[in-house]
Amino acid sequence: MAGAVVNNLEGLDRELETILTSFDTNYAWNYASVKAGLGDLYEKAKREQWNSTTQLAWDTHVEPESEIVPDVINPLAEYGPFKKLNEKERHRLRHAQMALQLSQFLHGEQGALIVASQLVGGVPWIEAKYYAGSQTMDEARHVEVFSRYLRSKLEWEWPINESLKELLDATIQDSRWDFKYLGMQVMIEGLAMAAFGNLFQLCQEPLLKELLRYVMRDESRHVAFGVLSLRSYYDDMPENELRDREDFIIYSSELMKDRLVGKEIANAMGWNPEDVKDLVLQSPAGQLFRSMLFQRIVPNLKKLGLLTPRVREAYTRMDLIKFEDFDADQADRELGFQA
Repeated sequence: MAGAVVNNLEGLDRELETILTSFDTNYAWNYASVKAGLGDLYEKAKREQWNSTTQLAWDTHVEPESEIVPDVINPLAEYGPFKKLNEKERHRLRHAQMALQLSQFLHGEQGALIVASQLVGGVPWIEAKYYAGSQTMDEARHVEVFSRYLRSKLEWEWPINESLKELLDATIQDSRWDFKYLGMQVMIEGLAMAAFGNLFQLCQEPLLKELLRYVMRDESRHVAFGVLSLRSYYDDMPENELRDREDFIIYSSELMKDRLVGKEIANAMGWNPEDVKDLVLQSPAGQLFRSMLFQRIVPNLKKLGLLTPRVREAYTRMDLIKFEDFDADQADRELGFQA
């Protein structure tokens, strides 16, 4: 019996990763409303709670190698080694690509769960604590549903992408509460909302489409939470402190812009990762997807006064400044997810 316990603990250790965190925790003794808009957002969060166990049709049959999204958008379609694959191998690759994408959603949601729980303690307003508490529940549910779909339907889970892990670690480990908002609510949640929206529009599998619909409804509120909380916070910030925020925005944008470039798939298939990366970066589908990821981030940074000359210069270089006037609210309304 003792040996079995030791083996179980060793297995658990291999599945855990511990990082050191330290951040200021704030009591908020003013229980009156002090931050406009957060109370209404919290009421909306309470109304929109959902139970994934009963509200999603988990008995739906999903064929893991089926065309969950149309094959025509595959950026590897013209790649020589891909053309040599037989039908069975192509189906297996299609399965791998979908499992990889949803695995990154899963890992990102766990990061969001951790950050939301930190915000409960770190934020300085009571309404923000209320909302961060509701978001923590949302993120737990998102981890649950993506994990369940990957395990029970696709039966394939991939490790976290290195760039995503780096940004999550930076956000979780920073001691300043506003950096947690910037890293998670503005940057990562903004990217996620765009990626979810792209998959939602392309998805041909009903269970996944409905799962995404529920998750996106939550995520649209989470992004709004960040923008409402940080509004006017940077207006009179000293230049040296503002520069730290500029550096973080530029760093995280560069880190995430070329994140999904096929490295994991190339390694799994025995293909040249650099060849696959070049193909994905140059493909119309790949360029459009990576560009769309920042549609919500750039205008939100502008609302917060963070589209400073330094950030503007970096975004011009990355060909992202074109989104500064993108109407993310209208895009969300068209999808039915207006916070």
